[in-house]
Amino acid sequence: MLKELKILFATSNQNKIKEARAILQPLGYSVQQLLIEGAPPDFVEPQTEDIKIISSSKVEQSLEMISGTEFSDFSILVEDSGLFINNLGGFPGVYSSYVQKTIGNDGIIRILEGNNNRQAEYRAYTILYQNGKYFDSLGICSGKISTEIRGSSGFGFDPIFIPDLGDGRTFGEMSQSEKDSKSHRGKSLRILSDELRGPSE
Repeated sequence: MLKELKILFATSNQNKIKEARAILQPLGYSVQQLLIEGAPPDFVEPQTEDIKIISSSKVEQSLEMISGTEFSDFSILVEDSGLFINNLGGFPGVYSSYVQKTIGNDGIIRILEGNNNRQAEYRAYTILYQNGKYFDSLGICSGKISTEIRGSSGFGFDPIFIPDLGDGRTFGEMSQSEKDSKSHRGKSLRILSDELRGPSE
């Protein structure tokens, strides 16, 4: 029974693991990082701008990696997300992680300098493979890019993203629980948890 309740999250991002634990642990799931020979899996990402295709590929690669190992009966969780800025044609999108590492928040602010259209959205596509079944969900959080970096909480573009359903603060200025209640990943994981619960009695 314990194996059925254990989820291996295929990510190198500890912040994502924390968010997943906060939402899935109340259902009785133990969320742990998937490590292959002590390291996070190294995925070959398909050349596409569709986060669903990327997530699907990561699930299949993860299942292949754990096949025949002590983890072969565990559930696998993958998630791919990105920041899609309207006025930049959806950039950085699926390349958000790379863009964050190269030009960072300052770079995005510089690109949008003097631009009044700062609308953007975070998207997260999550897939859970469990006992031969696939559960998937898409979470979207609409908002806008701030004109300055604000806050030190969260990670990635959080200090420059202001969610529409908020009080004007960036994700970087919110507590973890506040962010989870509004974020794309929080929405995606809550949809997933509802699927795992099944129809209510």
